Amino acid sequence: MKTIEDMQKVGKDNVDATMKSMGVLSKSFQAIAVEMADYSKKAFEEGAAATEKLFGAKSLEKAVEVQSDYFKTAYEGFIAETAKLGELYSELAQETYKPFEGFLNKAAVMK
Repeated sequence: MKTIEDMQKVGKDNVDATMKSMGVLSKSFQAIAVEMADYSKKAFEEGAAATEKLFGAKSLEKAVEVQSDYFKTAYEGFIAETAKLGELYSELAQETYKPFEGFLNKAAVMK
């Protein structure tokens, strides 16, 4: 009977770890979605502002300057956002694995 009880406990522990992991997944994906929505909104607003400046340019040189400034800002923002999303995905992987850490260690000991 001890073996059946041990298997039931392992099964329960596995379900608990899975539920915790799913909670972390949900929370992390929400954070990533919010971050991407914020970035998209900011990029759209910056693009609209650059377009206004571009239409208000009085010379070709000023138009090229406005466009160059916008491209530089957009590129730097994209690189920063990519780094931020990379960190969020890294945290997602680490936090999703945490509930299974103890379970996997127990399974290794039981062998």
